Amino acid sequence: MIDKCVGRRIKECRERLGLTQEQVAEQLDVSINYISTIERGTTFPRYERMIRLLNILQTSADAIFCDVLTHSSAYRASILSEQIGELPAKEQKRILDVVELLIQQAKED
Repeated sequence: MIDKCVGRRIKECRERLGLTQEQVAEQLDVSINYISTIERGTTFPRYERMIRLLNILQTSADAIFCDVLTHSSAYRASILSEQIGELPAKEQKRILDVVELLIQQAKED
């Protein structure tokens, strides 16, 4: 499960940059198949290779591991805030109302 979440994030970062698996594989000096297995979550790169991959993808470890680390909620909150900010004002209000209600309920529990 964890590898699949991490793989999905890696793929999202690659696509955000407009890179193909082939381009990333070339820069990382690995096969296209290896990149594919990372993105599917069936392989996890060793430390040195992961660092190189993060640099190629111009991203941080927080961005990749935010779904699997419990202490990365601040990063997730900032991403969600950006996504909410891109919505129409009416949708922003609706979502923020729901979040405020959930916070209020959590404090009461």
